[in-house]
Amino acid sequence: MSSPLSSPVFRALWLATIVSNIGTWMHDVGAAWLMTSLSPSPLMVALVQAATTFPLFLLALPAGALADIVDRRKVLIGAQLWTLCAAGGLAAVTLAGWASPALLLGFTVALACGAAMSAPAFQASVPELVPRAALTQAVALNSTGINIARAVGPALGGVIIATAGSGAVFALNAVSVTGVLIVLWRWRRAPGDHHLPPEHFGGALAAGLRFAVRAPALQVVLIRALAFFLCASALWALLPVVARRELRLDALGYGVLLTALGCGAVAGALLLPWLRKRVPVNALTVIAALLFAGATAALALAPGLALAIPVLVAAGMAWIAMMAALNGAAQLAVPGWVKARALAIYLLVFQGSMTAGAALWGSIALQAGTDAALFAAAGGLVVALIAAWRFPLSGEDALDLAPSLHWGAPVVAGEIAHDRGPVLVTIEYRIDPDQVAAFARAMAPMQRVRRRDGASGWGLYEDAAMPGLMIESFTVPSWVEHLRQHVRVTNADRTDQDAARAFHLGPQPPVVRHWIAPG
Repeated sequence: MSSPLSSPVFRALWLATIVSNIGTWMHDVGAAWLMTSLSPSPLMVALVQAATTFPLFLLALPAGALADIVDRRKVLIGAQLWTLCAAGGLAAVTLAGWASPALLLGFTVALACGAAMSAPAFQASVPELVPRAALTQAVALNSTGINIARAVGPALGGVIIATAGSGAVFALNAVSVTGVLIVLWRWRRAPGDHHLPPEHFGGALAAGLRFAVRAPALQVVLIRALAFFLCASALWALLPVVARRELRLDALGYGVLLTALGCGAVAGALLLPWLRKRVPVNALTVIAALLFAGATAALALAPGLALAIPVLVAAGMAWIAMMAALNGAAQLAVPGWVKARALAIYLLVFQGSMTAGAALWGSIALQAGTDAALFAAAGGLVVALIAAWRFPLSGEDALDLAPSLHWGAPVVAGEIAHDRGPVLVTIEYRIDPDQVAAFARAMAPMQRVRRRDGASGWGLYEDAAMPGLMIESFTVPSWVEHLRQHVRVTNADRTDQDAARAFHLGPQPPVVRHWIAPG
């Protein structure tokens, strides 16, 4: 199997992204540390984490819809330009001595907006940059790159803050964005197959939400992400408070703590391939959640830096194991046509959980103390393991979501305008009367498929005069939406369809008719 790094664009983007992520982690250290100087409130410090995550919660789905219907390269370039301006503005304000809690939170929100617009497009672009056989390795490399940055950025940020102040860190973050911009500008993205017109923005948003509602594999990932990240956010949100007030560390010491997290994540990423061959993915997430819960509780008990470092190394290993499992499951749960939107919904749940959790644990720390908040979060992680039993993650071979393209072209008389509709599709089956109930059960997955891919109504009926003569019907808002159904159907859907059509009697396939409202 060829390495993803053999692709020049992927290699250049991967290296540039590592540099940019180092700048981002330096910013995070600088922002959290600056807030501890601007405000004594643990809630305000926790709100820095919330300001980092909330915009992705707000903008993830619109960004994903945009990335699915327009040129992803242009979306990425626009997002990076916005980030460059926001980072430069924060650096200028801080170096001028005008920083305040409100301005710091405002610029942090602006930076997070750029990240929110970029994330779905970036994740959905990976399959375009590497061969299909190298996709899993490319996803793992991206995770490794993030954690290399996590290992380097905090320590480097701590050194720079100690010697030159937070303003210098913010300025270097702005510079770090330029490498990604250069790579994206030079990338000549291959044109896609546009035999159908692009979806309208509102319709694309609705399609993404509709898919999430009708895709059980994606729903499992979303539930598991919510259960874990809501409680896991406590360690990230309260770590600056622990560093400054409990462990009595300076900015460099705080950077060392974040570096320990990053080193643990890198070590975990290196260990993951060996573990995946020996431990089922769902069991691996249970182990990771228990390890992270133990690390969260142990952090509250750590008397000094010497014990906090190994605790955070363990937390970093658990974090990357859970992130890789959930992100990989999300990638495998969605087909290409809706990938950016579905991954955006996953990111929305991830960052929404981190945002809500940061505010929740910050408030508890303000009222009951930091140790109490960390203990409560650790207990929540253990309780959340119920989700691992009720909603287990599947392995890599669970679904084949490649387009099957097995639906024949609709038989029509003449050209039909794309916006004409609504369209009623009927499919006539002849079933053994004794097998009608079993056929109806086999058709249940097809109802989900039809509605997931665009149908606004679905029904299955038996002829009152001819037992065993069955009609499946579903409606679609327009002709072009029905044509999109033809290209959205997957190999996994074909398996469900074949199971249902095995009940059909006769040498001829079921009769398909298309009924369209007068234009």
